[in-house]
Amino acid sequence: MSILRDLADLVEANVISEETAEDIRKHYRGKNSDTSTNRLFTVFAILGAILVGLGIILIIAHNWDDLSKSIKTFFAFLPLLLGQLSCGYTLLKKKNSKTWRESSSAFLFFAVGASISLVSQVYHIPGDLSSFLLTWMLICLPIVYVMQSSFTSLLFIAGITYYACQASYWSFPHSDSYMYWAMLLGIIPFYYLLLRDNPKSNYSFFHNWFIPLSITIVLGTLADKNGELMYISYFSLLGIFYMLGDFNFFSKTKFSGYPIIGSLGSLILLTLLSFDWFWEDLGRRNVGWENLFPSQEFIAALLLTLLACVVLYFNLKQRNFKEVKPMAPLFLLFVVAFIIGIYSYLAVILINIYVLTLGLLTIREGAKQDHLGILNYGLIIITVLVVCRFFDTDLSFVIRGILFLSVGAGFFLANYMMLKKRKNES
Repeated sequence: MSILRDLADLVEANVISEETAEDIRKHYRGKNSDTSTNRLFTVFAILGAILVGLGIILIIAHNWDDLSKSIKTFFAFLPLLLGQLSCGYTLLKKKNSKTWRESSSAFLFFAVGASISLVSQVYHIPGDLSSFLLTWMLICLPIVYVMQSSFTSLLFIAGITYYACQASYWSFPHSDSYMYWAMLLGIIPFYYLLLRDNPKSNYSFFHNWFIPLSITIVLGTLADKNGELMYISYFSLLGIFYMLGDFNFFSKTKFSGYPIIGSLGSLILLTLLSFDWFWEDLGRRNVGWENLFPSQEFIAALLLTLLACVVLYFNLKQRNFKEVKPMAPLFLLFVVAFIIGIYSYLAVILINIYVLTLGLLTIREGAKQDHLGILNYGLIIITVLVVCRFFDTDLSFVIRGILFLSVGAGFFLANYMMLKKRKNES
C-alpha cells in the first residue's frame, strides 16, 4: 500500500514518530493477513463442501444396483436434505459468516442437481439434458437470494449459459432457449446489489466477466433464417459493453471485463468482415426488407441498437464530444456499412477504412494520455489489418515487405518518442 511506502518519509520529516509508524505497519499487516486468511478459508470451505457432496454421490453410486427402489429414493434425497439442513443452520447460527453462506449454498446447489438426476433415474422419468438444466437452475435461483451467495450466483450464470448452448447449439433438432433471458433477468438484481455494496470484491470481478461472456455466447442462439443481421446485434452489444466500462458504476470495479470484451470482440468482428466473403454472400442473397422486419434477428438487432444509442447518449453527456473514445460509435458506423453492403461491394472498403481509422485514433488517444498500452494497442490494430491484406491481396512481395517495414518502424518510433518524452518531462 502507498501509505506504508510513505511512512519512512513521514518519520524522516518528523510528521509522525517511529512508534506511530510501527503501529500503522502492524495495523495494516494484521488487516491484510485477516483478509487473506478469510478468503482462503472461504475458498477451501467451498471446495470442501463440493468434494463432500461428490463423495456421498460416489459412495451411493458404488452400491446403487444392489439397493431397492425405496432405499434409492432415500439416498436420492439425502444430499438435498443435508444441503437444506446446512443452509438452515447457516441462516440461524452463522448468518454473518460469508464462509458458511458460500460453502453451504454451493453444497445445496449441487445437491439439487444430484437429487433431480437420481430421482429421474430411479423412476425412469423421460427428459433431455437441456430440460434437466432448466429445472435445476430454476430451483436454485432462490438459493442465491435467500443465502446471499455470490459463488452460487456464478454457478447459476454458468448453468444457464450451458443450458442455452445445449438447447440451441449442441442438440438436434435445436430448440429455443428464451428462458435463458428470463433467468438472466432474475439474477440481475443480485448483481446490481453486489456491485453497489462491494464493487471491489473478487466476486464483483468475476461477475463482471461471467455476465458479458455469457450474453456474448448466448446471443447467437437467436440466429435463424436471417443470421446476417446478428452481426448488427453483436456490434451493438459489444458497443454497449465497451461504453459501460466508462460509467462510474462499473469503473469502480477492478479490471472489468466489459470494456475488454467489447473492444476485443469488436476488433475480431471487424477483422473477419474486412475480407470480402461476407459481403459477397450478402450481395448474392438479395435480402428483402419485407422478410427482415418480422424476424427475431431483426427485433434483436433493433432493440440492441436502440439500447446502444441510449448508452452512447449518456456516455456523451458525461464527457465532451472530443473525449469520446474512438470505438464507442462503431456500432452506428457498422449499421451504415451493412446497409451499403446489401446493395454494393463498397462495404468491404468501408470496413477496412474503419479498422485503419480506429487504429490511428487509438494511437492518438494513447499519445494524448501518455499510455504505452493504448498506443501499442492501436499499432496492433493496424498490424492486424496489414497482415490480413498480406494474404488477401495480389500486391507484390516488395510492396508487402515495405508495408511490414513501415509498421515495424512505426512501433519502434512511437514507443521511442513516448519514452523520450517521459524522460524529458521527468
